[in-house]
Amino acid sequence: MHCPFCAAEDTKVIDSRLVAEGGQVRRRRECLSCHERFTTYEAAELVMPRIIKQNGNREPFDEDKLRAGLQRALEKRPVSVEAVEAVLTNLKAALRATGEREVDSRDLGELVMDELKQLDQVAYVRFASVYRSFQDIAEFRDAIERLEAEPRQPAKGA
Repeated sequence: MHCPFCAAEDTKVIDSRLVAEGGQVRRRRECLSCHERFTTYEAAELVMPRIIKQNGNREPFDEDKLRAGLQRALEKRPVSVEAVEAVLTNLKAALRATGEREVDSRDLGELVMDELKQLDQVAYVRFASVYRSFQDIAEFRDAIERLEAEPRQPAKGA
């Protein structure tokens, strides 16, 4: 770490503490040349993969866009904010776990539907209808029948 006062390369850590609920490390440092003290913060940088859209364009992962899509599907549904945040955390972890630099938007959509299926079945059908571009009532019926045929699990966020 370079000293911000004299630009010397050698500094020593005097004290380290966890801050931000363990998400960062605060380090108190001293320059070995000018003996000035300063504080640095260290945090893990978690790189999200880029998303490959259906038209072939690539764009950075946008958590706000994903949150907005979930909230649209969950509009007026009895699901807590905490449950939505947990779904977002699960989705981001799943994307990072792929180890890929780029992920197809279809794969992300499938992950979202899997999470919504467990969280709220109405939101799942809403999301699936837009995501899969349902053209008529028969496609809604098919989606609902497939959902009803699956074993029922208690909702996560109700």
